[in-house]
Amino acid sequence: MYKQHQIRQWFCCFPTVVFHQVVDWQKPHLGLLCAASAFLVLAAPTIIDLPGSKLLAQTPISQDLETAILYQQGVTRYNRNDLQGAEYAFRQVLQRDPNIGMARNYLGNIFLMQNRLDIAVQEYGEAVRINPNLSEAYYNLGLALYRQGQKEAAVTAYRQALVIDPTKAAAQYNIGLVLSELGQSQEAIAAYQQAINLDTSNANAYFNLAIALQEQGQIEPAIAAYRQGLQLDPKNAMAYSNMGSLMAIHGQTSEAISVYREAIRQNPKNASAYYNLGVTLYNQGDYKKANGVLKRARNEFREQGNMEQAEKIEQLIQQIAQKTAPQQPQPSQTATTPSETPNQPETLVNPTDVPVSVEQQPSLISPAQ
Repeated sequence: MYKQHQIRQWFCCFPTVVFHQVVDWQKPHLGLLCAASAFLVLAAPTIIDLPGSKLLAQTPISQDLETAILYQQGVTRYNRNDLQGAEYAFRQVLQRDPNIGMARNYLGNIFLMQNRLDIAVQEYGEAVRINPNLSEAYYNLGLALYRQGQKEAAVTAYRQALVIDPTKAAAQYNIGLVLSELGQSQEAIAAYQQAINLDTSNANAYFNLAIALQEQGQIEPAIAAYRQGLQLDPKNAMAYSNMGSLMAIHGQTSEAISVYREAIRQNPKNASAYYNLGVTLYNQGDYKKANGVLKRARNEFREQGNMEQAEKIEQLIQQIAQKTAPQQPQPSQTATTPSETPNQPETLVNPTDVPVSVEQQPSLISPAQ
């Protein structure tokens, strides 16, 4: 129903492949030799629908009995995903009483779910005009504005939601996502940290924090953030692969190899993890193991239809074949010195820093009644 968010990455010398997705956000890919660069992908919180029907029983929406019944019907139909029926009921409510801001918020949710963004923004705007303390409407307005491409305005709406309700972790997290996409990594770090303080169970917040820290050159804190996120989401193969790349760049080769293998264990089709493991083994001079792993990476990329990346890996495989091929000694050849031992690669290959794939839907919050 919505596009998806995600987390960033890095790469090296051969041209890197980068692609972004949105959930309201993005993602990247892969490369072979040389200097590293970073990219970003984001993640959005899951849809949050407060149990409006239960809340209604505790807090009457209107002193008018028929209006309250219509509102109850709208909430019930909304919760059953009967959007057409819910829209009809809420319009009936507003005909009887146009000052019920929570009905406007529900209409905004319906239109956002139908990708009718302009009218969703209008309804959320009416909701906060009627009730300036409706934090859920400001939050949902932020989602709609983001999907319209109004990123700065979305941040403003999220922040207004937090002014009303400072405990709304999802708003703080979304601010981090948008700031990351805008390239404001330092501000994004602060937002993710505040989101984690409000909700320590959000693994994606740790993963996105790790990427923002990585972009600021804070490698050890980034690795620590990945570790914390993986404690909450231990099956996230892309997070392992991303953390392994940081470890390899940071010189923690043995740990990186172990982490790449865990990424592959969690997802045996993870082409990037095979590639990164093969590159690390290559850089260690273990050409035999590197060759086998890289062939698997090449095959996985081919299955994915990424022929460009598969061809780049094939070039590296050919380099290994040349290095390991038996050579006839030349009469004038001198003895091999320790620095010329054949098990040392002449050119180091950098691992790909693939972004963690965190794909969730943007959250809609129904009114706290």
